[in-house]
Amino acid sequence: MPGAVFTFYSYKGGVGRSFTLANIAVLLARWGHRVLCLDWDLEAPGLGDYFRPRLPGVPGGGVVDLVADFRAGRFAPEKHVLRLTDAGVLDFLAAGREDDGYVGQVQEIDWERLYDEGFGEYLERCRERWTADYDFVLIDSRTGISDIGGICTAHLPDHLVVLFTANQQSIRGAMDLARRADAARNLLPFDRSRLTVMPILSRFDNREEYDRSETWRTIVTEETAELYRPWLDQAVAPETMSRHLTLPYVSYWSFGEQLPVLSEKTPSADQIGFALETVAAVIACRLDRTDLLAENRDAYVAAVRASRQEFKHELRVSIPRSSRRAADELVAELKKLDVRVVKSLSGDRSLLARAADDARHLCLVVDGQVSRWQSAEVELFLHRTLGQDRRVIPVLTAGTEAATLPGYVGNLRYLRLAGVPGAPRAARELVAQLKGFTPLVDAVDLAEVLDRARGAWLRPSRWDLVDELVDGLRATIGEGDDERVNDLAAELTVAIKPRSAPGSGLEPAPPNTRKSIDWLLRLLDARAQTTTQHPNHRRDLG
Repeated sequence: MPGAVFTFYSYKGGVGRSFTLANIAVLLARWGHRVLCLDWDLEAPGLGDYFRPRLPGVPGGGVVDLVADFRAGRFAPEKHVLRLTDAGVLDFLAAGREDDGYVGQVQEIDWERLYDEGFGEYLERCRERWTADYDFVLIDSRTGISDIGGICTAHLPDHLVVLFTANQQSIRGAMDLARRADAARNLLPFDRSRLTVMPILSRFDNREEYDRSETWRTIVTEETAELYRPWLDQAVAPETMSRHLTLPYVSYWSFGEQLPVLSEKTPSADQIGFALETVAAVIACRLDRTDLLAENRDAYVAAVRASRQEFKHELRVSIPRSSRRAADELVAELKKLDVRVVKSLSGDRSLLARAADDARHLCLVVDGQVSRWQSAEVELFLHRTLGQDRRVIPVLTAGTEAATLPGYVGNLRYLRLAGVPGAPRAARELVAQLKGFTPLVDAVDLAEVLDRARGAWLRPSRWDLVDELVDGLRATIGEGDDERVNDLAAELTVAIKPRSAPGSGLEPAPPNTRKSIDWLLRLLDARAQTTTQHPNHRRDLG
């Protein structure tokens, strides 16, 4: 998917446009996206001041040099880009060189004439290069109405981020610009989708004058409602989204050029980093899935934050203290299969303090019942998992009945940590699930039934029925009839259910029956083992 271009615009200065763009850029890069920032406010460039501590040097060129390159017949937009240090893939294209000649360069530019000479096509080539090399291109546009503003708000962007404050002049200016940009876009000779506009109420103070702030919030929602219609989910009210897209006024951050997202790593709801994360998440989703944001903001942001996360571990195994030995054996077998696995013991409070998980999937070893700690662990995992390919896989110990477990665990596809060989087989089946391969039959559940059949004491007539069912299973597994296998396994479960006390004419499994069961167990174990070497796995674990 090509990258998306977002232009940040404000009708008036002093609304925090460059501040917002810089912080959003840092968040997107931290979350694993490739980001390019362009300072197109040529008459009053200032975006670089936010990045200066992390720039490798003074910019030797910038946006104005694209014009010089065009006139000289050169095409090398990457030549003028600087990469910030310790910020992921975050590149910066300044307005131009920071020397005495810069002002003269800007004043010499005649944008209308440049477009007549073909600069629009040249800029389109730059745009194609940028969207191929980056996930997000963020443009800091100058304020007011201008030729430069038209390039930034109509020609280049896919989406327009309009910042304004709670006063009529700022709101009307932003709305007028949005309409102008949409009209100008329709006249472009380039293939573009409809321009979507994301309104941001900035520097909003609702701490001192709450009643007045709520009155103005209503005014803002009514004035900007039309901007939401093209992209907001129908189930979400503009007022709800407006609250999510509000940046509070915090006096501490009004001094100098600062990046609060670097210091507020896990911001609370009253910090500006919290609001910036919300806006960044909406941009990362390209204004999509707003219904999920309305349902659960924290889960929405957490999912975006982790969407490109490289997990240190592939699997976390949650271990109840009552079954620590069996679970340790499972972990040891998983390591033999080269799975990057980590253990968590019930009561490990360090898990709750982490901003994000370090394991992609969660294996829940359940011994009898899901403990209160494990319930909290699953809830936290699911809270951070919205929209991602991450799974909870229950592994039940012997005697644990799935039907008695809470729905969020009992309704999941589970494995059994029982029988012989319990841990090795469970580990292989666990790997098969993580790799996305579903066995022909539910080998672990069937194996558990066969294990119980092998050790049962039944009347001779009942053993005759077991023989028939086992023979039927041998034939049905070979034919690949998954549904029939499940039916026979259910019948076998009923057949071996104890009906009288030991010693009342009951007998152990006859040798031939035991031999048939052992043959089936070896078959299922071999099949489970081959799933770890299946050629069509979606990915390797290692």
